[in-house]
Amino acid sequence: MSKRTTSMTMDAINRIVDRYLISGKVVWLTGLSGAGKTTIAKELQRQLTIDNIPSIILDGDLIRTGLNKDLDFSSAGRLENNRRIAEVAKLIADNGYVVISATISPLRSMRSLAEQIIGRSRFVEVYVNTSLQVCENRDVKGLYAKARAGQLDEFTGISAPYEAPDQPAICLDTEAVPLQELVSALVQCLHEDSYYEPSFLK
Repeated sequence: MSKRTTSMTMDAINRIVDRYLISGKVVWLTGLSGAGKTTIAKELQRQLTIDNIPSIILDGDLIRTGLNKDLDFSSAGRLENNRRIAEVAKLIADNGYVVISATISPLRSMRSLAEQIIGRSRFVEVYVNTSLQVCENRDVKGLYAKARAGQLDEFTGISAPYEAPDQPAICLDTEAVPLQELVSALVQCLHEDSYYEPSFLK
């Protein structure tokens, strides 16, 4: 019996791979400290897991304790912090994951840089819209109290500015809408972005 051989071009192989792998996205959650970014990120990841979509969370606070522990909270330090997070997010998204970035990223210029690094078609900016008063009332970590007492310099919303997105993909009002509804709206946003359904299910 003769052996049967098959010759395939790289283009053909790539088309097959594209059929079975999803293209990564970065969901960039921005908002004040205590706005609810991490809570939303965890619930979104839970929903993505149920739907068999691979995801990973990049939590800004945790990254500050490891990869970016050498950075301060000056304007330059914050910019570099966001740049590194964006670079890591891009690498993970390149491997087909939905990256959920939960980071204050206070300035529009910082988020614009992140979008440039990641790519406009893969960058989903999400504004977690929670007022300063509500964030201060929550103050789980006691950071706002320290900032008000002058114990923390360059604290966003108190001694450093926060610029809300001009045109986010979606705005999540955590004060008026329950968590499940917020995440459902975010999932719907990803649906409309023609991403949410993995290509191998189409």
